[in-house]
Order: sequence, then structure tokens, then C-alpha cells
Amino acid sequence: MDARTQAALDELRQAISAHYPSATFEVGADPDEPTSVLLWTTVDVDDPDEVLDHVMERLLQLQVDERVPVHVIPIRTPERIAAYLKANPPIGRRQVVRLETGRIYPTGV
Repeated sequence: MDARTQAALDELRQAISAHYPSATFEVGADPDEPTSVLLWTTVDVDDPDEVLDHVMERLLQLQVDERVPVHVIPIRTPERIAAYLKANPPIGRRQVVRLETGRIYPTGV
């Protein structure tokens, strides 16, 4: 990983941690795009997209203007997923939890 990408990841971690101090991070390669780097961000929130609200402008600058191939992937904590499923049991249809994103979908989606 080059220095610009590492600096971008550090900056994004810091910006997210400022709003979500308990956030945890994992860096990985994008299986569909080997030149891209994914910053998996686990945060205890109902809507993981909230995390992107805090970094989207800078993330777009990094990707478009500076051509740094980083992406933030916010996911719910396992506890948050379990609480959601307990509070919203499926009725007539199963729900599928995509563990890699923490998103919850009705079966077939």
C-alpha cells in the first residue's frame, strides 16, 4: 500500500472516530477491484449510512480529485443486528442478514 493510500485511510479513521469513538476498522482488498482498498468500519448505529454522512465529501475528494482508490464500508455491530432481528421477527418471509455489510434484507432481495 502506498503512502497516499495509507494517509487517506488514517484520515478517514480519524474522522469517523471523532463521531464514533467505539468504531473499529479493518482494511482489506476489494475482491472485485484489486487496486481498491476497503475500510470496513463497524459502528454501533441503526443506520450504517450515517457514518458516510460524516466522510462522504472528503471520500469523494480522495477518490475523484486525488485518485486514491479507498472506499468506506460501514457495517452494524453483531449485537445491533441481533437486536434488530429480535425486535423485527420475520412474518411469513425470512430475512437475510448479509454479514459482510450488516444490512438486513427480506428473502429474495
